[in-house]
Amino acid sequence: MKFEDYSIAPEIKRNLESLGFKRPTDIQFKAIGTILKGEDVLAIAQTGTGKTAAFVIPILHILHERKTSSRAEGIHCVVMVPTRELAIQITSVFETIGKHTRVKIFSVFGGVEQDPQIARLTKGIDVLVTTPGRMFDLVSQGHIVLDNVEILVLDEADHMLDLGFIKDIRDLIKHLPRKRQTLFFSATINETIKKLAYSLVRNAIRIQVSPKDPVSKNITHSVAFISMDDKRFFLERLIRENIAGKILVFVRTKVRAERVMKALERVEIDSKTIHGDKTQEDRFDVMQQFRAGTVKVLIATDISARGIDIPDVDFVVNYDLPDVAENYVHRVGRTGRGMKKGLAVSFCSPEESAILAEIEAFVHKPITVLEINKKDYSETLDLTQETSGKWKATMAEIEQAEKWMRKKSKKAGKSK
Repeated sequence: MKFEDYSIAPEIKRNLESLGFKRPTDIQFKAIGTILKGEDVLAIAQTGTGKTAAFVIPILHILHERKTSSRAEGIHCVVMVPTRELAIQITSVFETIGKHTRVKIFSVFGGVEQDPQIARLTKGIDVLVTTPGRMFDLVSQGHIVLDNVEILVLDEADHMLDLGFIKDIRDLIKHLPRKRQTLFFSATINETIKKLAYSLVRNAIRIQVSPKDPVSKNITHSVAFISMDDKRFFLERLIRENIAGKILVFVRTKVRAERVMKALERVEIDSKTIHGDKTQEDRFDVMQQFRAGTVKVLIATDISARGIDIPDVDFVVNYDLPDVAENYVHRVGRTGRGMKKGLAVSFCSPEESAILAEIEAFVHKPITVLEINKKDYSETLDLTQETSGKWKATMAEIEQAEKWMRKKSKKAGKSK
């Protein structure tokens, strides 16, 4: 079946055609018709399968067709997501696919001034894409009214639960009409998610894509056993050997992200970081640079692993293995998206071997080991010997200067 065969607005069909979308992916094929019929949906689909368009396309058609002069004003669809980046991305998808339709889309999220958001809300919107915190701030202030909501979408629901948003989700329901269509999308499913989902949906159609293989088949996986202190040298080598590639590096913490960036800076490799301590303006700017390819190396924490559609990422590097095995799937899903191929390389130190075992159990298969003999290992360290030697020499000079100052200070004390 092709998109042109669907009973959707011609404006949407033209936009899909201009984007090069001809046939729906599995999740889109299974979800679009069901949503158009007004059914509730519980969808489990791995990242990179096109699930955003799976709900954006039918929602745009429904609201475009229903929107008339006699229609009640106000917000008719709420899409709740866990992160600001995902809110921005989904809004962009709505705007791109919904170009020339009568549907107005807007997103609100924290980390930026609320006054411009309030000003835009007063002009009237149909679809609100939002993160929980800022939305409830504006609801409590009376700037967001949810009485006319007909469709609720919870996207990346499992990640929202990980971030502790379950109370926010339940509080949201209190503000919505009981008679509504609910679309629940998640990359993974467990008892907690299942319990929440079935408390929100009514006679939902359950859709599950690739349940036995949580990782895209377009991704080639490998793991290299590397000492924690040596990881920066192997990262440098990978970057230099793939100088034209777009490389997304995942680390465990914000502090680690900054340290890795500084380590690359010392060997004259440009990179950027993205994590929760960055302002929204900085995060948006960095993501734009990485998408455009002006920045080739982006170092991120897991906040960027979920739902972010970054085109043409050649490598995902797990500099640190994730604390939770599920997050491996979300990280590596940033490459090999759609029909494109991708490479995922993990650096595993001896202290991370237990995490690696959990990841392999979660993805139901062993990850191919990149064998590194002693000679190759030593050569990789030697690649940075000159630069790191200069850096070490500088540190030694500083230490010598400090020792000299301490001795001088002691002598001055004794003379007194």
